[in-house]
Amino acid sequence: MAKSLMFLPLLIWAAPALAQPLPPQLPPEVTDPATAQRLADAAQGISDAVLDMRIGEVKAAIEGRPASPRDRNMTIRDMARRHDPDFDRKLHRRMADIGPTMQRSMDAINQALPAMNQALAQAQQAIQRAVANLPDPTYPRR
Repeated sequence: MAKSLMFLPLLIWAAPALAQPLPPQLPPEVTDPATAQRLADAAQGISDAVLDMRIGEVKAAIEGRPASPRDRNMTIRDMARRHDPDFDRKLHRRMADIGPTMQRSMDAINQALPAMNQALAQAQQAIQRAVANLPDPTYPRR
């Protein structure tokens, strides 16, 4: 009993620290690595869909000529391969890096969020002080 009474002052001293709200965090759904991977997979699917869009007829119309059968099958991917034969490999490598990059970004935001909120609260207080010191426009002038 006496030993437990010895720790009572420490508990009372620590109570304000325990009462502090937890620092703001992004929801776990956002910071989950699986979510980042799902977003990366979706980005891969979207990029493939965009790259497979047929643009040959539009290109021929811009050039002012009728579209040939070869033009009708031309895609954005085909145009990109003209300038870079390794386009597909490089694109897939970049897309594979999106998931881990997004995860690192979310972790960095999560770590910076408390400091950002503190800075915003300080800015809000400074604005409130500045507004409080503005002259009252309804005050009669002399």
